[in-house]
Amino acid sequence: MNKKILGACLLAVSPLWAHAATFDKFVPADSKIGFTYSQMGVSLDGEFKKFDGTLSFDPANAEAAKVTLSVPLSDIDTGSAEGNDEVANKDWFNTAAHPAASFESTAITVDGDGYKVEGNLTIKGVSKTISFPATFVENGDTGTFEGKFVVQRGDFNVGEGAWSTFDIVANDVNVNFSIVAAQ
Repeated sequence: MNKKILGACLLAVSPLWAHAATFDKFVPADSKIGFTYSQMGVSLDGEFKKFDGTLSFDPANAEAAKVTLSVPLSDIDTGSAEGNDEVANKDWFNTAAHPAASFESTAITVDGDGYKVEGNLTIKGVSKTISFPATFVENGDTGTFEGKFVVQRGDFNVGEGAWSTFDIVANDVNVNFSIVAAQ
């Protein structure tokens, strides 16, 4: 191929490269990581008020995406000050020894209209591989990731001693997130 023709072709498609968006900054103020659990048969909601981490997500190359999250467990909101104090103690999150939960992706694949995210979740020093569906909606210079998954608190020793049975507080904790990211 003639060098002039090749150069013209590259110039013609270069605007497409310039528009490729990589979302690499979290916007915590517009994001939410919530959870639902059952205590004595009553469904209760809570949320983690803060998180930090790293992100590299290009919707055109999702398989190359990477994400890490660190969630300070002392910033939990269980819906009551008494509950917040209780979950910080040794039997629950033991925030003195384990101040944060973390997630690190190991694979992200396109799955229908969304994505399948796999990675390692670490809570209270215990790491488990998890997998969950997620969606991403781009809106100009920002985009929103949404998804949910179930954590079994017993797998992470959350609720030890008298709380290690699931008759008062259920084992399943439903985690849901809506995380906003910017380019």
